[in-house]
Amino acid sequence: MPQRIEPDGLAAVLPPGGLTLVSACSAESTVLADAVMAAGDALGPMTFSGIFVGGLNRQTWLANDRCRVLTFFLTPELRAVADRVEFLPLCYRDILAELRRRKPAAALFMCSPPDADGMCSFGTEVAFIADMWRDVPVRIAHINPLMPRTSGDPGIPFASLTAYIDAGQPLACLPAAPADATAAAIAGHVAPFVRDGATIQTGLGKIPDAVLRALVDRRALRIHTGLIGDGVLALMESGAISDPGAATVGVAIGSERLYAALGDPVFRFRPVSVTHGQDILSTIDDLVTINSAIEVDLFGQAYAELTPKGLMSGPGGASDFARGARNGGVRIVALPSDAANGQIARIVTPGRANGPVSLGRMDIDVVVTEHGAADLRALTYEARAQALIAIAPPAHRDRLHAEWADYSKRL
Repeated sequence: MPQRIEPDGLAAVLPPGGLTLVSACSAESTVLADAVMAAGDALGPMTFSGIFVGGLNRQTWLANDRCRVLTFFLTPELRAVADRVEFLPLCYRDILAELRRRKPAAALFMCSPPDADGMCSFGTEVAFIADMWRDVPVRIAHINPLMPRTSGDPGIPFASLTAYIDAGQPLACLPAAPADATAAAIAGHVAPFVRDGATIQTGLGKIPDAVLRALVDRRALRIHTGLIGDGVLALMESGAISDPGAATVGVAIGSERLYAALGDPVFRFRPVSVTHGQDILSTIDDLVTINSAIEVDLFGQAYAELTPKGLMSGPGGASDFARGARNGGVRIVALPSDAANGQIARIVTPGRANGPVSLGRMDIDVVVTEHGAADLRALTYEARAQALIAIAPPAHRDRLHAEWADYSKRL
């Protein structure tokens, strides 16, 4: 049977050195993180890794000056200690492969108390831990009575734990941002591409939530995505999604109201190998992927990783879903047309975007701003550019026409 420990006993059961996988997102355990920090030098040169979300996950896990973090997203807290952080810009499929290659020696995660069958649910963050725990030798759980049980993945047997800490902790919340006119307009242009019976992939944020609210009159919708927020509640309450198992998800991040709803039979929480698996995604009929970007160039390439404050992520899951929806799906990138109160256009001339290409021109079917939808399918380069300029900020269109006319002379 697993050993019950107090937080100050963590160093005695956590193997020194090697890689430790930690739960994050809404399942970040401050109990375990504080225990790691308190252990300090006793832990030695360890590396910690997880899926860390900016604005939600604020722990660094750097217990001593020999500790390091392996991450695939850069929170402000991790950016501040960049000399001790290894940042890998990978898609989700490759994150899973890399973690498996590195063979974590331990896992620190939050889960629910065991049920009558002795199973502990991973709750709101199934994602990577559900795929990997069987191959991790040391499994240390924060058993949290406030973690909701979620269906889909069976979780981990209590008897398979190495050690555990019992403690209540409210889940990390990130409620939906208030809607605004721009997000509502974008949602209105996305909605016509989503038919009754479609399967939707989207993420967190003002625009995804607005899109989901714009679909409340649809019926028999399904969701297949890595991440859900409060926006999914509008679809449930309207009856747009209602069938048991209609929502396949890996992680939930939102308000307490969302977490309270996760016991509904509509939800099936599944690991990354299912939510982002190409063999599964390619079989989904009428898959509509809706992702965001910081900029889109006139070739129809999206840039989503570099902000004015620096890199914030790799490509994440958007590229996995774009590949999965190639056969019969619709890949949509939705973004506001401008920034800085209209001074900066986010539709840009090729060569003027910032950072690496996150989604190539073969990974995007439609680009949407508040000014309309540019359907790029089967268009020439010239027609693609003109369609994108038509949804750029009106004040920037003449400049974009002139820049494209000059650029296109090279083609």
